[in-house]
Amino acid sequence: MDYQYPFGQVVHPLRQQDRTPKKVFVLGVYASAVHARWKRDGKTVCTALAVASEPRIFWDGNIEEAKEIISSISIPKEKVLDEHILGTLGYTRKDAWLCDLLPETRLNSGQVKVITERYNPLIEQYGLNKVTIPERPTVFCDAKRCEEILQELKESQAKLLVLLGDIPIAQFLNYVADVPYKSLQEYVDLYGYGKATTATIDGHAINVLPLAHPRQIGALGAHSEKWNRLHQEWEGNLKE
Repeated sequence: MDYQYPFGQVVHPLRQQDRTPKKVFVLGVYASAVHARWKRDGKTVCTALAVASEPRIFWDGNIEEAKEIISSISIPKEKVLDEHILGTLGYTRKDAWLCDLLPETRLNSGQVKVITERYNPLIEQYGLNKVTIPERPTVFCDAKRCEEILQELKESQAKLLVLLGDIPIAQFLNYVADVPYKSLQEYVDLYGYGKATTATIDGHAINVLPLAHPRQIGALGAHSEKWNRLHQEWEGNLKE
C-alpha cells in the first residue's frame, strides 16, 4: 500500500545509496520527511507540515533540492548529524553508512494534530487527498528488519556503530548482541556519555557508541536539556 502525505505525495522508503565500505554505521529510528510552511489566504496555517519523503536518508536540507520539492521549506539552521556527530568524530558523510530501524516516515502526535484540525476539514472543499501515513508506532523494528539491518552493517564493513537514542539500543542492539544495557541512560551510568565500548555482533567485535537522538543534540522542538548539555560537553572535550 502506498501511504500519502498531505497534498498527495507518496511515502518512499529511504535507504543507504552508496554501498561502498564505510568507517562508521549510524542507526536512527525512523525516516524523517520534508516539512513545509503551509499558508492559506496569506496566513500561516501550519509552520511545519510533513509533505514529502526526504530525497535521501538523514537529508541535510539542501536548499536547491528543497526548492525542487516545494517552494517554501523550513530548513534547520544546523545539520545535526554532519556537524555534531560525524564531524565531531572526524568523519564526513562519505565515511558513513546511514540507516533507520524503520526506513519510512511516520506521523508524530504534532503532525496528527495539525492534519486532524487544519487539513482534514478542507479535504472536501478543495478536493484534497486523505492522509494515509500511519502514526508513529511503539515497535519500529521486528526480527526480520533486525536481520536486514545486520546484513547492512556487515556489508558496510564499518568498525564503529553509532546508535541514536534509546530505541536503536532496545530494538536492534539488544537483539543482535548481549550487552548489559537497554537504554542510553543505562549505558551512560556504566561507561559515561560519548565513550565507545566493544560488543560482539554476529561473531565479530565492533565498537559501539550510543549517543542522544538528533532532536536532543540540536535542541529541535521539545527536547531534553540534560542530553543536549551532555552532548555539548562531549563535543567540547573532543575539540580541545
